Amino acid sequence: MDAQPLLVPPRDCPLCPRLAAFRGLNREKFPAYHNAPVPAFGPLTSQLLIVGLAPGLHGANQTGRPFTGDYAGDLLYSTLLEFGFAAGVYERRPDDSLTLLDARITNGARCVPPENKPTPEEVRTCRRFLIDEIGHMPNLRAVVALGLVSHASVVAAFGGTPSRVKFAHGAKHELPGGVTLFDSYHCSRYNTNTGRLTTEMFHDVFRAVRSHLDGR
Repeated sequence: MDAQPLLVPPRDCPLCPRLAAFRGLNREKFPAYHNAPVPAFGPLTSQLLIVGLAPGLHGANQTGRPFTGDYAGDLLYSTLLEFGFAAGVYERRPDDSLTLLDARITNGARCVPPENKPTPEEVRTCRRFLIDEIGHMPNLRAVVALGLVSHASVVAAFGGTPSRVKFAHGAKHELPGGVTLFDSYHCSRYNTNTGRLTTEMFHDVFRAVRSHLDGR
Protein backbone atom coordinates (compact mmCIF):
# COMPACT_ATOMS: atom_id res chain seq x y z
CA MET A 1 0.00 0.00 0.00
CA ASP A 2 1.22 3.50 -0.84
CA ALA A 3 2.69 5.16 2.28
CA GLN A 4 1.84 8.62 0.93
CA PRO A 5 -1.43 10.33 1.92
CA LEU A 6 -4.36 9.78 -0.41
CA LEU A 7 -4.38 12.35 -3.21
CA VAL A 8 -7.66 14.25 -3.24
CA PRO A 9 -8.64 17.40 -5.13
CA PRO A 10 -8.95 20.52 -2.97
CA ARG A 11 -12.31 22.20 -2.50
CA ASP A 12 -11.40 24.88 -5.04
CA CYS A 13 -9.58 22.55 -7.44
CA PRO A 14 -8.46 24.65 -10.45
CA LEU A 15 -7.40 21.80 -12.76
CA CYS A 16 -10.46 21.95 -15.05
CA PRO A 17 -11.38 25.60 -15.78
CA ARG A 18 -14.83 24.77 -17.19
CA LEU A 19 -15.76 22.73 -14.13
CA ALA A 20 -14.33 25.33 -11.77
CA ALA A 21 -16.45 28.02 -13.44
CA PHE A 22 -19.56 25.84 -13.26
CA ARG A 23 -18.85 25.15 -9.61
CA GLY A 24 -18.72 28.90 -8.97
CA LEU A 25 -22.08 29.43 -10.65
CA ASN A 26 -23.64 26.66 -8.61
CA ARG A 27 -22.31 28.12 -5.38
CA GLU A 28 -24.25 31.27 -6.20
CA LYS A 29 -27.42 29.44 -7.27
CA PHE A 30 -27.36 26.69 -4.63
CA PRO A 31 -25.34 28.02 -1.66
CA ALA A 32 -26.43 25.16 0.61
CA TYR A 33 -25.04 22.50 -1.75
CA HIS A 34 -21.66 20.79 -1.39
CA ASN A 35 -20.47 22.38 -4.68
CA ALA A 36 -16.95 20.94 -4.57
CA PRO A 37 -15.12 17.81 -5.70
CA VAL A 38 -16.97 14.84 -4.22
CA PRO A 39 -14.76 12.49 -2.18
CA ALA A 40 -14.95 8.73 -2.45
CA PHE A 41 -17.19 6.81 -0.06
CA GLY A 42 -16.32 3.54 1.67
CA PRO A 43 -13.23 1.96 3.23
CA LEU A 44 -9.91 1.87 1.40
CA THR A 45 -9.50 -1.71 2.63
CA SER A 46 -12.37 -2.82 0.37
CA GLN A 47 -12.04 -5.51 -2.29
CA LEU A 48 -14.52 -3.73 -4.58
CA LEU A 49 -14.27 -0.30 -6.19
CA ILE A 50 -17.25 1.15 -8.07
CA VAL A 51 -16.47 3.93 -10.54
CA GLY A 52 -19.21 6.23 -11.79
CA LEU A 53 -19.05 9.08 -14.28
CA ALA A 54 -19.44 12.34 -12.33
CA PRO A 55 -21.55 13.84 -9.52
CA GLY A 56 -25.13 14.76 -10.40
CA LEU A 57 -26.05 18.42 -10.00
CA HIS A 58 -28.82 17.74 -7.50
CA GLY A 59 -27.37 14.44 -6.28
CA ALA A 60 -23.79 14.09 -5.09
CA ASN A 61 -23.02 17.72 -5.89
CA GLN A 62 -25.72 18.62 -3.39
CA THR A 63 -24.97 16.05 -0.69
CA GLY A 64 -21.21 15.56 -0.99
CA ARG A 65 -21.47 11.75 -1.10
CA PRO A 66 -21.29 9.72 -4.34
CA PHE A 67 -24.65 8.67 -5.78
CA THR A 68 -26.56 10.23 -2.90
CA GLY A 69 -29.67 12.26 -3.56
CA ASP A 70 -30.82 11.15 -7.01
CA TYR A 71 -32.33 8.17 -8.82
CA ALA A 72 -29.01 6.58 -9.72
CA GLY A 73 -28.26 6.22 -6.03
CA ASP A 74 -31.63 4.61 -5.37
CA LEU A 75 -30.77 1.74 -7.71
CA LEU A 76 -27.09 1.51 -6.80
CA TYR A 77 -27.51 1.47 -3.02
CA SER A 78 -30.51 -0.88 -3.05
CA THR A 79 -28.38 -3.25 -5.13
CA LEU A 80 -25.41 -2.97 -2.77
CA LEU A 81 -27.73 -3.72 0.16
CA GLU A 82 -29.18 -6.69 -1.73
CA PHE A 83 -25.76 -8.28 -2.29
CA GLY A 84 -24.20 -7.57 1.08
CA PHE A 85 -21.98 -4.65 0.08
CA ALA A 86 -23.85 -2.21 2.31
CA ALA A 87 -25.73 -2.10 5.60
CA GLY A 88 -28.22 0.29 7.15
CA VAL A 89 -30.83 2.38 5.35
CA TYR A 90 -30.26 4.62 2.34
CA GLU A 91 -32.27 7.85 2.64
CA ARG A 92 -30.76 10.09 -0.07
CA ARG A 93 -28.75 12.06 2.50
CA PRO A 94 -25.17 11.64 3.76
CA ASP A 95 -26.16 11.44 7.43
CA ASP A 96 -28.39 8.39 6.99
CA SER A 97 -27.45 5.04 8.52
CA LEU A 98 -25.97 3.59 5.31
CA THR A 99 -22.46 2.14 5.49
CA LEU A 100 -20.50 0.30 2.83
CA LEU A 101 -19.11 -3.18 3.46
CA ASP A 102 -16.01 -4.17 1.49
CA ALA A 103 -16.92 -1.63 -1.21
CA ARG A 104 -15.82 1.89 -2.11
CA ILE A 105 -17.42 4.30 -4.59
CA THR A 106 -15.83 7.11 -6.58
CA ASN A 107 -16.28 8.92 -9.90
CA GLY A 108 -14.11 9.31 -12.97
CA ALA A 109 -14.67 13.08 -12.70
CA ARG A 110 -14.97 14.41 -9.16
CA CYS A 111 -16.80 17.69 -9.98
CA VAL A 112 -20.27 18.13 -11.44
CA PRO A 113 -20.09 18.98 -15.17
CA PRO A 114 -22.59 21.00 -17.20
CA GLU A 115 -25.33 18.74 -18.59
CA ASN A 116 -23.80 15.81 -16.66
CA LYS A 117 -21.14 15.40 -19.37
CA PRO A 118 -17.46 15.81 -18.52
CA THR A 119 -15.19 16.26 -21.51
CA PRO A 120 -12.56 13.62 -22.32
CA GLU A 121 -9.86 16.06 -21.22
CA GLU A 122 -11.59 16.60 -17.87
CA VAL A 123 -11.78 12.86 -17.26
CA ARG A 124 -8.10 12.51 -18.19
CA THR A 125 -7.16 15.36 -15.85
CA CYS A 126 -9.08 13.81 -12.96
CA ARG A 127 -7.62 10.35 -13.59
CA ARG A 128 -4.65 11.13 -11.33
CA PHE A 129 -7.02 10.88 -8.39
CA LEU A 130 -8.46 7.56 -9.58
CA ILE A 131 -4.97 6.13 -10.07
CA ASP A 132 -4.00 7.17 -6.56
CA GLU A 133 -7.26 5.76 -5.17
CA ILE A 134 -6.45 2.40 -6.71
CA GLY A 135 -2.91 2.56 -5.34
CA HIS A 136 -4.29 3.04 -1.83
CA MET A 137 -6.53 -0.05 -1.97
CA PRO A 138 -4.30 -2.99 -1.00
CA ASN A 139 -7.10 -5.57 -1.09
CA LEU A 140 -8.64 -4.52 -4.39
CA ARG A 141 -9.87 -7.48 -6.44
CA ALA A 142 -12.79 -6.13 -8.46
CA VAL A 143 -13.85 -2.89 -10.13
CA VAL A 144 -17.33 -2.13 -11.45
CA ALA A 145 -17.29 0.54 -14.17
CA LEU A 146 -20.62 2.26 -14.69
CA GLY A 147 -20.73 3.20 -18.35
CA LEU A 148 -18.29 3.44 -21.25
CA VAL A 149 -16.46 6.57 -20.06
CA SER A 150 -15.81 5.10 -16.63
CA HIS A 151 -14.72 1.82 -18.23
CA ALA A 152 -12.18 3.60 -20.43
CA SER A 153 -10.83 5.63 -17.51
CA VAL A 154 -10.40 2.53 -15.35
CA VAL A 155 -8.59 0.67 -18.13
CA ALA A 156 -6.29 3.65 -18.66
CA ALA A 157 -5.70 3.97 -14.90
CA PHE A 158 -4.39 0.40 -14.92
CA GLY A 159 -2.07 1.22 -17.83
CA GLY A 160 -4.17 -0.40 -20.53
CA THR A 161 -5.43 0.84 -23.90
CA PRO A 162 -9.21 1.37 -23.76
CA SER A 163 -9.66 0.70 -27.50
CA ARG A 164 -8.34 -2.82 -26.94
CA VAL A 165 -10.62 -3.56 -23.99
CA LYS A 166 -14.17 -3.39 -25.30
CA PHE A 167 -17.01 -2.19 -23.10
CA ALA A 168 -20.16 -4.28 -22.95
CA HIS A 169 -22.75 -4.61 -20.23
CA GLY A 170 -21.96 -7.71 -18.18
CA ALA A 171 -18.46 -8.09 -19.64
CA LYS A 172 -15.46 -9.06 -17.51
CA HIS A 173 -11.85 -8.11 -18.13
CA GLU A 174 -8.68 -9.09 -16.32
CA LEU A 175 -6.56 -6.11 -15.27
CA PRO A 176 -2.99 -6.04 -13.91
CA GLY A 177 -2.46 -6.99 -10.30
CA GLY A 178 -5.14 -9.66 -10.20
CA VAL A 179 -8.03 -7.20 -10.48
CA THR A 180 -11.14 -8.04 -12.51
CA LEU A 181 -13.13 -5.30 -14.23
CA PHE A 182 -16.91 -5.76 -14.47
CA ASP A 183 -18.79 -3.54 -16.92
CA SER A 184 -22.31 -2.22 -16.46
CA TYR A 185 -24.48 0.36 -18.09
CA HIS A 186 -24.75 3.39 -15.84
CA CYS A 187 -27.64 3.20 -13.37
CA SER A 188 -29.07 6.53 -14.54
CA ARG A 189 -32.75 7.29 -14.75
CA TYR A 190 -32.40 7.70 -18.53
CA ASN A 191 -31.02 4.17 -18.95
CA THR A 192 -33.67 2.61 -16.75
CA ASN A 193 -36.55 4.62 -18.23
CA THR A 194 -35.56 3.59 -21.76
CA GLY A 195 -35.15 -0.05 -20.77
CA ARG A 196 -31.48 -0.11 -21.67
CA LEU A 197 -30.80 -1.16 -18.09
CA THR A 198 -33.22 -3.13 -15.95
CA THR A 199 -32.91 -3.83 -12.26
CA GLU A 200 -32.27 -7.48 -13.01
CA MET A 201 -29.51 -6.64 -15.48
CA PHE A 202 -27.87 -4.45 -12.85
CA HIS A 203 -28.27 -7.16 -10.22
CA ASP A 204 -26.66 -9.69 -12.56
CA VAL A 205 -23.46 -7.63 -12.59
CA PHE A 206 -23.24 -7.47 -8.82
CA ARG A 207 -24.23 -11.11 -8.50
CA ALA A 208 -21.17 -11.90 -10.64
CA VAL A 209 -19.00 -9.63 -8.49
CA ARG A 210 -20.26 -11.29 -5.33
CA SER A 211 -19.51 -14.75 -6.72
CA HIS A 212 -16.06 -13.62 -7.83
CA LEU A 213 -15.15 -12.24 -4.43
CA ASP A 214 -16.62 -15.23 -2.61
CA GLY A 215 -14.65 -17.63 -4.83
CA ARG A 216 -17.70 -19.31 -6.30
